Amino acid sequence: MGKLKAAFIFVAPEAEPEKHRAIISTSVVELHVVGVKDYEEACKIAKELVNDGIGVIELCGGFGHKGVAKIVEAVERKVPVGVVRFDIHPGLEGKSGDEIFK
Repeated sequence: MGKLKAAFIFVAPEAEPEKHRAIISTSVVELHVVGVKDYEEACKIAKELVNDGIGVIELCGGFGHKGVAKIVEAVERKVPVGVVRFDIHPGLEGKSGDEIFK
């Protein structure tokens, strides 16, 4: 089995994906971390990541149910999409991304 290429996408209102990104590599996992400002941008970045060979995507707790569904649809179920879950997110003023990024 080769190295797993994974991505973690976090949502923060002032994030810029060109600037707020990193790659962390171990002998078994290459993790791409990318910040986005909203769901629309997250969908665009998720598609790009899959096209670049990412095999799994995990979303931060700021993504609500609707946001997760948008990402699954954007990547056309080509890769698994997992989620860190909060009922309310401490970094988004105690709200779900669904309330902010409609």
